[in-house]
Amino acid sequence: MTKIIRRLACATLVAVLAACGSAPVGPGFYRVERGDTLSKIARANRTSVQNISRWNNLTDPNAIEVDQVLRVAPPAGTALASSPSSPSSPSSSAPARTGGGTSSADTAPAVSGGAVKPATSISLIWPVQGAVIRGFDGKTSKGIDIGGTPGTQIVAAAAGSVVYAGNGLRGYGNLLIVKHNADYLTAYAHNRVLLVKEGQQVTQGQPIAEMGDSDTNRVMLHFELRYKGSSIDPSRYLPPR
Repeated sequence: MTKIIRRLACATLVAVLAACGSAPVGPGFYRVERGDTLSKIARANRTSVQNISRWNNLTDPNAIEVDQVLRVAPPAGTALASSPSSPSSPSSSAPARTGGGTSSADTAPAVSGGAVKPATSISLIWPVQGAVIRGFDGKTSKGIDIGGTPGTQIVAAAAGSVVYAGNGLRGYGNLLIVKHNADYLTAYAHNRVLLVKEGQQVTQGQPIAEMGDSDTNRVMLHFELRYKGSSIDPSRYLPPR
């Protein structure tokens, strides 16, 4: 019975992350698929590699990743670099694969360090007080680690709904995932005790867990922030302290 429950828990978590990762993008944006290159994306959206690189702050056009969200149409008022298919007509730069149209600049994702960094923001508070003992790099560390003592209270970084509460994902220990809206969710790992259940609504600052060392070698909170399924650096969205 325990094995069945854990399998179901893993399936629930995978479904949550998959749903966030496959969320549709708005007009003027494109989600990178396996086998894509920037040249291929540029051709499909009738623009140039230079334009897409500039709109997304890409330092290396060859370093795009699967599920990365790219702006493929210009922000309002942005000049276009020449495109093989339409060197001078702004209207022909509308994306062919996303249905045309552009989104305003305040909803544009930009890319930093290989991870999606939305220009829009979510209002977060620190889930726990303590020193950051490991930062985000988007590869080996999908979030930040905050040190502390056993039993330290962890709070919800923002209001939302608990979509996962369990220990079915190896390497995360006792894990909570809170979905805040269609785009954002936060994850809280290695807890000693979980204080909320799946389906429960939580408010910002509400106690949701106690810090522990489940499935890790020291007491800490591993805290992740995801935007449309992609890990982004939570420290950029947390208030200074």
